[in-house]
Amino acid sequence: MHRHSYKGRKFGRKTDQRLALMRGMMCSLIEYQTITTTLTRCKELRRELEKLITIARKGGLANRRILIARLNSIESASLLMDVIAPQIKRNSGYLRIERAGFRRGDNSEMATISFVDDINLDVEAKPKAKKEDK
Repeated sequence: MHRHSYKGRKFGRKTDQRLALMRGMMCSLIEYQTITTTLTRCKELRRELEKLITIARKGGLANRRILIARLNSIESASLLMDVIAPQIKRNSGYLRIERAGFRRGDNSEMATISFVDDINLDVEAKPKAKKEDK
């Protein structure tokens, strides 16, 4: 059987479990800036999250709602859009994968995924000044 038009890895899981795994890993990476997992999961995570970072850099209410829907987390979507996206200074290639040896139990190849640019989470989003009616 051919492999044409089949995108993404299955990880030996059903669709809902696979989506939940990816959403959880994306939220963890946004929150902690670096995570260690298997190499294949890192590669799939980079593929998905770089698209969301591009959406976050565009800004706007519709894009914020897309992020909330894809991440299932308002906090992670707000953190990505308000704090992380303005600090990214490149057009693509936002994430870095570094190999981290092999897992002891099953000898799976491990990797660490992190942001290429330095992200400072202490910077809070500046609230927009509201116009007062006189």
